[in-house]
Amino acid sequence: MNERPAPDSLPRDGSFEIRDWLRLELMPHFMCPGCGHGIALRALLWALDELRVRKDDLAVVSGIGCSGRTAAYIDANTFHVTHGRPLAFATGLKLARPDLTVVVISGDGDSLAIGGNHFLHACRRNLDMTLVLLNNEIYGMTGGQVSPTTSAARFTTTTPFGNNEPVFDACEVAKAAGATFVGREATLQTPNLKELLKEAIAHHGFSMVEVISDCTEIYGRKNDLGNSPEMILNQKQAMRPEAYRNTVDTPFRPNPFHTGVLAKRDRSEYLDTYRARTEALREREESK
Repeated sequence: MNERPAPDSLPRDGSFEIRDWLRLELMPHFMCPGCGHGIALRALLWALDELRVRKDDLAVVSGIGCSGRTAAYIDANTFHVTHGRPLAFATGLKLARPDLTVVVISGDGDSLAIGGNHFLHACRRNLDMTLVLLNNEIYGMTGGQVSPTTSAARFTTTTPFGNNEPVFDACEVAKAAGATFVGREATLQTPNLKELLKEAIAHHGFSMVEVISDCTEIYGRKNDLGNSPEMILNQKQAMRPEAYRNTVDTPFRPNPFHTGVLAKRDRSEYLDTYRARTEALREREESK
């Protein structure tokens, strides 16, 4: 890691300095101009800074894709792992080092397509970690293929006549699979996203925040959605109920685009249950 003071050792004047959290030697970053993932990364680091998480106590795991590359820029313990497997790696990491704050950064293809099985079981187990799911509706880095969240009728390299498949709603799937904290926000609402991520990271159990991001180069160009500011403003339009009268013209999901905390419930965290049961077993064996 860089030889700079940890955020918790810096003078606090109420401001957030993102450079304290970045590996500056890796700049300039590889993301395309206007990519929403940079805004999401800023919101995440802002949240960690306000939560006073120490760099040495933070582990960030990411998979393959544009979303996966964001972890490399974070000046903490970071792991860039195989496609679709960041939640599996993070599970092992959290079990081995329960003292760490574990955050997974993954994309819609990485988490919901090849990694869909791990996604379901991470929600089911309720291990204390946070998934930041960056949803730009496309496989941006690997050629622009259709993803589980690509909106209806949108053009991709693998749907040249428009996407015929229904949209996979990550938040509804997470809720149904048992995640105890589920939220969604758009990059347009960066302060709101920061607050949502703070709440998710502080939650004791598995938390998932879907971030509606934009991909101007691979997705936006192919579908004539305009530049990054236009795509981000379309996110605001997509939050309005009247936007769903014509799903073909809606730039994101064809279901109501609700944001904020969508589910929060109490359920035993995996390691808490594991410790209690092993302790009960140990006591039973000793009493024999």
